[in-house]
Amino acid sequence: MGFFILGVPYMNLLIVTGASSGIGHAIATRFLVDGWVIVNLSRHPCPESGVENLVCDLAEPDAVAALDAPLQPWLKDAGRICLVHNASVMRSDRIDSLPSADLRAALELNIIAANGLNQLVVPHMGQGSSLIYIGSTLAEKAVPGVASYVIAKHALAGMMRATCQDLAGRGIHTCMICPGFTDTEQLRALIGDNPDTLAAITGLSAFDRLIEPEEIAEAVAFAAHAPVLNGALIHANLGQRER
Repeated sequence: MGFFILGVPYMNLLIVTGASSGIGHAIATRFLVDGWVIVNLSRHPCPESGVENLVCDLAEPDAVAALDAPLQPWLKDAGRICLVHNASVMRSDRIDSLPSADLRAALELNIIAANGLNQLVVPHMGQGSSLIYIGSTLAEKAVPGVASYVIAKHALAGMMRATCQDLAGRGIHTCMICPGFTDTEQLRALIGDNPDTLAAITGLSAFDRLIEPEEIAEAVAFAAHAPVLNGALIHANLGQRER
């Protein structure tokens, strides 16, 4: 599972949530290129050969506790760990009709699960390790019709900033990468097949296109090696036109 430096086990370990598709899949693929050991935590396995999968539903309250024992074999041999909180879901909902149960589910997946994973993984992190949070342009602004997603991403930005402060001095860095409209299955399902909707979305970009998941993965790979970004919230959105 790893190699040895002066007789001490050492391994670069990526733990990523939601790598079965979209941005998470692209992140796993990118880190494989650099020789990292990859563990994906999601409901469905990552299709990439070489990725280890622990199948779980992080929206379930007991999911993280059940991951403790299965993760230990990787954690004990890891020298540098990158934990990427990527799993999320965007639903159509509004603040004036959002059921509390739906908001609770969004926070369970985005916030509570991330907090639980931090408790499991951070104690094993050595110097040079990192916690990367995948946010959104909507971590600092809002649009109508996706209330639970906006709330969850704002909360995740707060978690990243708290991570920076609480882990100061330990040689561990954190940041949040905030994608704009990215060409994923989730986005395509949300906007449907309406070409006018797609044109309106791409028209918000200074490059008149959707972001590719691989572009976000490249930003995450860079951030994992860049402690100078500690505490930063980085918008990776091709530049958005102000309307």
